[in-house]
Amino acid sequence: MSDDRLSDQEARGSESVELGEAAPPPAEEDAWPSTAPAPQILLPAAPEIPVGAAPTRIGWLSARRSRTGLWWRGAGPNLRGSVYMLSALLVYAVMVGLFKHIGTAIPLVETLMIRQLIMSLVIVLVTGRALPAMLRTDRLGLQIFRGLATLASMLCGFSALIHIPLAQATSIGFSQVLFVTIAAVLVLKESVDGRRWAATIIGFAGVLIMLNPSSEGLNFWALMAVGGALFGAGITVSVRILGTTERTETILIYQGLVLIVVLAWPSWALWVRPSAEQWLALVLLSLFGTAGQWLITKAYQVGEAAALAPLDFTRLIFASFTGFVFFAEIPALSTFVGSAIVIGATLYTIRRNARSRAAAGLPPPT
Repeated sequence: MSDDRLSDQEARGSESVELGEAAPPPAEEDAWPSTAPAPQILLPAAPEIPVGAAPTRIGWLSARRSRTGLWWRGAGPNLRGSVYMLSALLVYAVMVGLFKHIGTAIPLVETLMIRQLIMSLVIVLVTGRALPAMLRTDRLGLQIFRGLATLASMLCGFSALIHIPLAQATSIGFSQVLFVTIAAVLVLKESVDGRRWAATIIGFAGVLIMLNPSSEGLNFWALMAVGGALFGAGITVSVRILGTTERTETILIYQGLVLIVVLAWPSWALWVRPSAEQWLALVLLSLFGTAGQWLITKAYQVGEAAALAPLDFTRLIFASFTGFVFFAEIPALSTFVGSAIVIGATLYTIRRNARSRAAAGLPPPT
């Protein structure tokens, strides 16, 4: 053995002793003399550290996140629009409950003004230096029309929510589905197959069952709910048109500008000073309203209006739950029967949207 090899082995043996490890067994040609056995330093065995709990959980979450990302990137436009829509409806359920909670104490125009100011502030903070670019639009007239339609829809719809039960107001508001479906064919020139028409009509039949219309039910506030649905259809159609050229943030910014300008004087004239608890409710409903507005705008930018319209029926389930838990509103038997029909139509619509991938010759999401 060369001197370099001996020096190297001795160095490694010295390191092992310093680190408290047993020296490696020598090769035959370098065996220790029989009169000088190899020195060994024995230390207590280090306790075993359990492996797996946290890393396994982190690995599982990472894998799920990766699979979800792949599924989302591979999903069709209508399926992604459905996810945005259902998320928006969940957020709106909280906002509607807060509106009804403070609706009789704070004027509606004041509530809408505060909501819009907070929403606009959030958008400005999010866009930051990109704000000048977000203000650029090629369809100023349509932006203003959408802002006015949004204001009219909110004034009518929220007035109805405040003065009649949530389930009833929500049920009447579902007449928007018919308006949207018809507008999708006449204005947006979208192709609506027979099955989507059937899902929309069956879902609307379920709404009529829950509404249980009678001469006593057609009061002024019920008609306001119908007006909110009509203007809501105008919002949907305008968003679909604007979505081809405009950013979501641009649409929301111009909505805010229109609403703030129109609501400024009425809010000042009817101003009622909110209490601390009412301020909290106003801030929360504004934040939830901002999130819901972004989600539903994104939904109609991504998916077809006629394909997403039946999903709006899910609002009735959320409204009935909110009315029962927070306002002691007990839905009638007709509400439960109609809800079953609405859920069936909604689930079928989601399934139909997912099948659009197969029709386009794309593999199913993984």
